[in-house]
Amino acid sequence: MPHAHDATPYDALLLLSFGGPEGPDDVIPFLENVTRGRGIPKERLKEVGEHYFRFGGVSPINDQNRALLDALRKDFAEHGLDLPIYWGNRNWAPYLTDTLREMVADGRRRILVLATSAYASYSGCRQYRENLADSLAALEAEGLELPRIDKIRHYFNHPGFLEPMIDGVIESLADLPEDVRDGAHIAFCTHSIPNASADTSGPVEGHGEGGAYVEEHLDVSRLVVEAVRERTGVEHPWQLVYQSRSGAPHIPWLEPDICDHLEELSGSGAPAVVMAPIGFVSDHMEVLYDLDTEAMAKGEELGLPVRRSATVGADPRFAAAIRDLVLERAAVERGQDVTPCALGALGASHQLCPVGCCPARAPKPAAAGADSPYA
Repeated sequence: MPHAHDATPYDALLLLSFGGPEGPDDVIPFLENVTRGRGIPKERLKEVGEHYFRFGGVSPINDQNRALLDALRKDFAEHGLDLPIYWGNRNWAPYLTDTLREMVADGRRRILVLATSAYASYSGCRQYRENLADSLAALEAEGLELPRIDKIRHYFNHPGFLEPMIDGVIESLADLPEDVRDGAHIAFCTHSIPNASADTSGPVEGHGEGGAYVEEHLDVSRLVVEAVRERTGVEHPWQLVYQSRSGAPHIPWLEPDICDHLEELSGSGAPAVVMAPIGFVSDHMEVLYDLDTEAMAKGEELGLPVRRSATVGADPRFAAAIRDLVLERAAVERGQDVTPCALGALGASHQLCPVGCCPARAPKPAAAGADSPYA
């Protein structure tokens, strides 16, 4: 690629994440931020808060983002990419609006955003874009000069995201007792979302049962299973399963749930299971509680050997993938011909979210897309 280490026209990268509490006093205010406008009773928030209090009221996500920031800065420096990196969260400090205000004060005018969500969905993409629009509106109301913001494409099938997950599955299989290893099933885990949200995920032409959200996860699952087969000589049975449902019982969400799946596998005689959390960038609370605590307890109750493979986290290969994606988008913005790096049947995702992509139930302005009011 020409100008291999040239991020022009961008003058900053923003790591945009969910955020999480960093002490017991933060838990309920954090959950109030997450659920604002949804009318969830405080008693229910206290129930959910117990997941965090079990771990000292601290979500691991902020420390994991700090580790990713360190990995990105190290990789950029080693490869001569002179691009400052900032960090902002949707639901906890450092808040997105505060970070954007800091970036404007530092003179940043072309910002590229990395969201810690690899797949297409309302909650994994458009909601982040809505948050960006809200923050830009706040800065506009303060009379500040607004930066132009773009978002890195979905990276679920980039080799630098896939390779650490493949290694994690192979390591987890190797950790199983030898007599059950080859027959082990792989449960590819991701966050459940409402069926209606899944069906409208991704561009309009791909809407339908499961939409892009399910299609992308299935493609990643196939890629991992094939890589495991090539490297170990064993083809493992597998299924895409879901976790962390939080909606009203009468609203259909994606199924099966991981714990129900473990019960089914145990009943059918499966000798062991590896849970592969492909839907998550790092080991945040949904992994720490829903998999490492609840699902592991279910496996123990069933007498079923269960292992959980690693998420990508701050793996150097993931940091290198982000560098590649930054340079790819920069080259696109400069009008150069680019061959995006992507594996699997789906190819590289769109560079710019099209109109109608992952729609909200109630339309709201969203930045960094074809329908952005802040082009």
